[in-house]
Amino acid sequence: MTQNNNNERCDGCGEITNLKETHGNEFCQDCLNLVTTIQKKPETIKRICNLIKSDLGREGSAKNGCQVSELQELPEVLDAVRFRTRDRELNTWYVSVSELEGNPVEIFASTAFDRDDHLQSRISNLTTITRLVSLILRNVFLGEVLTLEKTIKQLQRSSRQKNDLPDMLTTVLRSYRRDIID
Repeated sequence: MTQNNNNERCDGCGEITNLKETHGNEFCQDCLNLVTTIQKKPETIKRICNLIKSDLGREGSAKNGCQVSELQELPEVLDAVRFRTRDRELNTWYVSVSELEGNPVEIFASTAFDRDDHLQSRISNLTTITRLVSLILRNVFLGEVLTLEKTIKQLQRSSRQKNDLPDMLTTVLRSYRRDIID
């Protein structure tokens, strides 16, 4: 568990309240208590689900996407592999893939020419792609919840200039959620 975030939307229940970040997700205290119980006492959760006739505790429930699985926290330090590659204009790019237990969980790309004005738009788009791919990888391999708010946050962090592609995408997606807090 890391930081506290004030008055954002809980990835678990969707309420806007004070949040704590854990396992790559942001939870209110009630949902955080549930996460802790699911991690420490998964059999208790299954028994309770059976008692209230929820599919979550039944055999074969994984078919319906209702499986209790252990969420894994992203550690502060990860192993990574760096690849050097070239684009069609022969610009050199460095792609780093952070791994957890042999699985890719984050991807970053950079160039030695970050300050080059003609590459700024391309770098902004590349940052957007790598941030969104990293979000997907954490969902696939760590069970991190994907939300519109997290997608918008990654787009905002990718933007380098007003009205670049990530900024335009952020503006459009925000129109679908008027209650998102900046």
